[in-house]
Amino acid sequence: MHSLSTRQWLVLVTLTVVWGLNWPVLKLGVTGYPPLTYRLLCLLIGTPVLGLALLAMKVPLRIERAHWPELLRLSVFNMFIWHALMILAVQLLSSGRSAILGYTMPIFSAVLGVLFFSNRMTVRAWAGVAASSVGVAFLLWHEFSSLSGKPIGVLLALGAASTWALGTQMLRRTTIPVPTLALSFWMTFLTVLVMAALSFIFEFDQWRAPTPTHWASILFNAFLVFGFAHPAWFYLARSLPPVASTLSVMMIPILGVFSGAYWLGEVLHWQDWAAVGLMVLSIASVLWPSATQAQSEPTDTKV
Repeated sequence: MHSLSTRQWLVLVTLTVVWGLNWPVLKLGVTGYPPLTYRLLCLLIGTPVLGLALLAMKVPLRIERAHWPELLRLSVFNMFIWHALMILAVQLLSSGRSAILGYTMPIFSAVLGVLFFSNRMTVRAWAGVAASSVGVAFLLWHEFSSLSGKPIGVLLALGAASTWALGTQMLRRTTIPVPTLALSFWMTFLTVLVMAALSFIFEFDQWRAPTPTHWASILFNAFLVFGFAHPAWFYLARSLPPVASTLSVMMIPILGVFSGAYWLGEVLHWQDWAAVGLMVLSIASVLWPSATQAQSEPTDTKV
């Protein structure tokens, strides 16, 4: 396994911090503001930022018309459903709980790979799936037992994670002959159109100017998440060893949980602590490579 360069370490650490801290930032953004409209504003600003970044990197963006149907399918499962369901879940749940549930994606991806894509899973990986399921059960238990609980938020987050997992499997197998960064841009661009339609249909009567706090959250997402994190991850995914990408995935929900508790005063129940531990074990069991895999397999995890 090769070591990371200084540049790779800087990008990886910054990426992990941005995505981890974004969970409480998202919670601030949708508190008192229509969530679909919030996500639309993030995308409206973030998509041109991403486009300019790719132009500066001289990434070719042209996609032949024959590949548009496949691009649309990839967009549905990687972007449309994730952004719509997850932003609704964040409004209903704490930021930490949203982060834990959102990053069940690697577990869903592993199971879907076995069921539909002829992948194999070791006993260790199946044990990880079981641990993840118990963690989700803890969170559902608390939501159903609490008078203020929102079990629908848990189901929305799990729906978002599972469709993103399917989209990840599809993206790994795409035959569209363009750079992954170009796919990322066009999927983001199409998501703007979808979120605009959803915002108009369901939240038109709630449209209003964001407050300064909402604007700060929107700009954080537009510039750091869409403008930096997305292209940064795809840059790293082609060069990182598997262990490094695994550590990044594991740290994001942990940062989300504890930053939400610190900044937003979110109370952590024992179910949250148990779920964090179980999710870390389950993600590690699915993604952490064996000694032979670490030497022979490229990294292809999408976060």
